[in-house]
Amino acid sequence: MAHTAYPQSYYAASANQAAQRPALQGEVETDVCIIGAGYTGLSTALFLLENGFKVSILEAAKVGFGASGRNGGQIVNSYSRDIDVIERTVGPKQAQLLGQMAFEGGRIIRERIAKYDIQCDLKDGGVFAALTSKQMGHLEAQKKLWERYGHTQLELMDAARIREVVATDNYIGGMLDMSGGHIHPLNLALGEAAAVESLGGVIYEQSPAIRIERGANPLVHTPEGRIKAKFVVVAGNAYLGNLVPELAAKSMPCGTQVITTEPLSDELAASLLPQDYCVEDCNYLLDYYRLSGDKRLIYGGGVVYGARDPANIEAIIRPKMLKTFPQLKDVKIDYAWTGNFLLTLSRLPQVGRIGDNIYYSQGCSGHGVTYTHLAGKVLAEALRGQAERFDAFADLPHYPFPGGRLFQVPFSAIGAWYYTLRDKLGV
Repeated sequence: MAHTAYPQSYYAASANQAAQRPALQGEVETDVCIIGAGYTGLSTALFLLENGFKVSILEAAKVGFGASGRNGGQIVNSYSRDIDVIERTVGPKQAQLLGQMAFEGGRIIRERIAKYDIQCDLKDGGVFAALTSKQMGHLEAQKKLWERYGHTQLELMDAARIREVVATDNYIGGMLDMSGGHIHPLNLALGEAAAVESLGGVIYEQSPAIRIERGANPLVHTPEGRIKAKFVVVAGNAYLGNLVPELAAKSMPCGTQVITTEPLSDELAASLLPQDYCVEDCNYLLDYYRLSGDKRLIYGGGVVYGARDPANIEAIIRPKMLKTFPQLKDVKIDYAWTGNFLLTLSRLPQVGRIGDNIYYSQGCSGHGVTYTHLAGKVLAEALRGQAERFDAFADLPHYPFPGGRLFQVPFSAIGAWYYTLRDKLGV
């Protein structure tokens, strides 16, 4: 079997030391078999292990290989579609539950970092940056909406105030969320994996799930072994392939691109982002950036529908970075990579159960760092028989992409083109 290594990225190059984990050989029995050692799988495993379950995780490559180890590293609250959209889509009780959960993921991340002493460069503070007066109006409404659900660590910023936080003339204002923040995402995943193992959980790397034999005690097959379990949790997201056909038609893998500069001088780094907050703009296809622990600028943006790897990532992202920070024109780019996330038509996560014992969560739609940590708690609650919060997600309506897999990519790309045009025109 071919060994799957981390793609070349700044995160892989600066990852903490991690244990070598063997591939699954032969048959193993467990209470819960989790497919995928990204944030969803790791978070689920930790909550289950803390409640006395026996847990085994199958990972096709390495811990955090997918979006969990390649993302922008930003702790952003709520969902890819905000609570007001949910309120219009579902009834008040369901909306209330989902609204209360919208800020829980970030708290779970901080609790995990503190409890298990995870070294992942945690910094507090996230900025939503407005390029137009329409976007600023949206942030004003968002602040009121979030405060209605008890989220109060928010500050609206005018043009002068945001200039103190981000050294660019691009923005007319913004909103600062002090419960937001940023982390080294791969080191967070590796720390959570070590925590799983400290509680007796077992992680098998280089062990892709190739078939699930459904039944009263499902069997999950890998190339060289199988796991017999009482429950299966499917947490493969954009890297699941066609393992569970019911899930494939309602989601589409998409790629996002990230570049990382060489280390900047302390003076230059401090001049760009004086408070070391992370930033994302309010465009539909947004740019996001932050400083790493060793003072590099990590800058991401763009979406490739269908998750093809573009030929020259730097050529796509560097011009965006220089539009924000022209003062970096002579700075070298040390790393450029792409990672896939899973998009749903509604932009809301898909959570549910197949039969009596196969649970899943997928489709964070680019908002996964916080949501996946919440999902782990919600899935673990459901396996323990407390399904109210699980049902609030499971009852969200979901739709297949028009025309099935064949038309997913052109359909979504046209939609993205339309919204990008709207961003540019400020309408």
